[in-house]
Amino acid sequence: MREPVNRTILLLDIERFSRRDDVVQAVLRRTLNTVVDRTLVTAGVEATQQYREDRGDGLIVLISGDVAKTAVLRALLTVTPELLHDHNRLAAGGAQMRLRMVLAAGEVAHDPQAGTTGGLVGHDLNQAFRLLDSDALRRALAGQADGHCVLAVSTPVYEGVVRHGHHGVRPELFRHTDVTVKDGVLSAWIQGGGAAAGPAEGGEAGSAAPQPPAQAQAPAPAPPPERPSGAVFHFHGAPVVHGSLVGGDQHGVSGGQVTGDVILGGSGTKSAPAGRAGEPRTEDGGRS
Repeated sequence: MREPVNRTILLLDIERFSRRDDVVQAVLRRTLNTVVDRTLVTAGVEATQQYREDRGDGLIVLISGDVAKTAVLRALLTVTPELLHDHNRLAAGGAQMRLRMVLAAGEVAHDPQAGTTGGLVGHDLNQAFRLLDSDALRRALAGQADGHCVLAVSTPVYEGVVRHGHHGVRPELFRHTDVTVKDGVLSAWIQGGGAAAGPAEGGEAGSAAPQPPAQAQAPAPAPPPERPSGAVFHFHGAPVVHGSLVGGDQHGVSGGQVTGDVILGGSGTKSAPAGRAGEPRTEDGGRS
């Protein structure tokens, strides 16, 4: 067995591949290779800097450690979804293709055997496959109505690349999840499939969006004071009322002079003043 070397590990798997017939599967395999070709060209990966292994419904791609992971990640986030969109908008329903993808890093050895292909060995590669096959990643893709792919990155890739927010890489679009595997728990960071509203396979619960504070209700305006019913007289000036009978409320009396008998509000009977008896008065103050 050769010595293990550090590699960027890219795994891809076609959703619901085994449900297609042989003709469609062949088309999907060719399309997947074309998508990977164009994605890696965009990332600046030369043919001599990669190793590919066909997995039937997917691919293993090992990329040389001297290729920047930021370039590979940017291509996976931008170029790959666009290529899948271009394929799916022209393909029949049975030939649509959606991908689960994992980007990890670690030590991988190559142990080829005579007469066979493959022979990759490495704990980090095994862990990356467990992320690819996890229920969390499958649910993330299934939860997308119009999406074409989801991407999970391992903790070393997230800590070393994603969280630093390099050009074209937005860490806020990745959500953390814990994946339970047969020998423990793996942490992963998933981009695509929407933000988690709750825990995913042992992951952290998403925080609820803060609600805006309730606005205080303005006090209702006080009703206007009731105006008295009946006639209201306004006098201007300095009124002087002689020998009058005033009944009810009076408002706005200021200034002016009034002579004679004044009867305001209601009715009343007033006897004639001395020296003028025999001249009865009507209620409005006039002589009969």
